[in-house]
Amino acid sequence: MTRLLVTLLFAVGCIVALSPARADTAELAAAPALTFKAGAVTMAPIPDPVSTAEPDATGLTGGDRGNARECLATAIYFEARGESAKGQRAVGEVILARTRQHGRPRTVCGVVYEGSRRSTGCQFSFTCDGIADVVRNNAAWVRAKRVAGIVLNTRGRKRVSRGATHYHATSVRPYWASSLRKVARIGSHIFYR
Repeated sequence: MTRLLVTLLFAVGCIVALSPARADTAELAAAPALTFKAGAVTMAPIPDPVSTAEPDATGLTGGDRGNARECLATAIYFEARGESAKGQRAVGEVILARTRQHGRPRTVCGVVYEGSRRSTGCQFSFTCDGIADVVRNNAAWVRAKRVAGIVLNTRGRKRVSRGATHYHATSVRPYWASSLRKVARIGSHIFYR
């Protein structure tokens, strides 16, 4: 029989390839994560690795915390780099608040990039505006990373965003704004919950 090459490309960019010597679906089906039905190959979800590290005050462990800081800094940079530290912190707090909302991703990166692959569903404009996300101002990037660290370490403290879960620039009027309660205006952003 001919050599079978099955390549699965995941949305997150991981590639898994199986190259058995024979095209024996029974043999391939024995792989725990793969299912073969009517000529289609499906793969069961891969569970998150079990971490033995203790979570810090943010509820995150080692690598998760680094990824959260990077994603949060990216959002702060592209959404609010021209704002004061208070305004940048408020944007970061909204992202963190969304990780605790029912129906939303539980990770900072998940919230930041939620809906970014849909033409009408992104939560933060920089994730789907078609403009390359390139840091051009190193000082602003360093500041965004510092603010992201502060936001991740302020669990349980007074929040400048007053519990906001949404915000928008003062230059726009989104349809959803009238259905939420305005809780703050900081710089060129209005915050709601």
